[in-house]
Amino acid sequence: MSLQNTSIKVTHFIIGGFDTVKRPIAVGVGILITYLLVVIANVLNILFIIFDKRLHKPMYLLICNLAVVDLMYTSSTCPTMIGVLLAGVNTIPYVDCFIQLSIFNWAGVMVSFALVLMAFDRLIAIIYPFQYHSYVTNTRTLGLTYILYVIAFGFVAVMPATAATLPYCTSRMKYTFCDFAAVIRTTCVDPNYYFNLVLIITLSLLFFTFSFIGLSYIVIAFLMKFSTNRDKKKMASTCVSHLIVVTCYYSPLFVLIALTRVGVVLTLEERQGLLIGNILGPAVVNPFVYCFRTKEIKNKIFKIFTKKADISD
Repeated sequence: MSLQNTSIKVTHFIIGGFDTVKRPIAVGVGILITYLLVVIANVLNILFIIFDKRLHKPMYLLICNLAVVDLMYTSSTCPTMIGVLLAGVNTIPYVDCFIQLSIFNWAGVMVSFALVLMAFDRLIAIIYPFQYHSYVTNTRTLGLTYILYVIAFGFVAVMPATAATLPYCTSRMKYTFCDFAAVIRTTCVDPNYYFNLVLIITLSLLFFTFSFIGLSYIVIAFLMKFSTNRDKKKMASTCVSHLIVVTCYYSPLFVLIALTRVGVVLTLEERQGLLIGNILGPAVVNPFVYCFRTKEIKNKIFKIFTKKADISD
């Protein structure tokens, strides 16, 4: 029997990734609270930077960009998961599903690119401390960021374009939102070819971005050997925040890839748990890391709260 005879026309997808969850309300509330923290913290970070002209510098523009990307990454999936768990809305229109798939993967690539930009910024600042402000300008930072958004979209455009051309045998997904793997598993084709294709793209991006960040810090560590104690502390303080963010983002991904490569079979729930952790974990950590470790933002928050305290007194 041909695929055309067995395939169906899909207008909506049914999200079934949470069907085996024993306490959906508790999980939904947990995701909701974490998502609200992500939104509030990142929006505040963005507003602090936008409305304070003293923060209109390349480093803060990159922090702002990371906050925007984190909002895109979490907002592409969390409302759907919250709707399934708390409101029982477990269907998503076909077009909306592909929009979600595109934005989720686009933002995922941009998180890596944003971290690369921040590593590059710190590298230039440490190698060329006196020429830094002439080399790294706001215009160049915004231009390079815009180019990376376009490149990232080019990488992920193949996913919805491929999935949209395949015949579908079911509208029920085994995943918690519209990821590429979730859509491919609803089609009538052997998914392994498409999974391998995306795996090659993903591993290439992860290898390039993580290698660049790693090499940047190797160079920085080498330069620190020939610096004074005062300069070492200054270098370390500028890099610690970024290292925390990099660790939070790449750790779940490498754990997932490493476990899969060594033959450890993860259940669907375990895979989805790691994926949700990768989506929400870094996005909730990032703004707090930069708020508490970036002197200018920390001072601004302190002034706001001290003013409020004075008014209340």
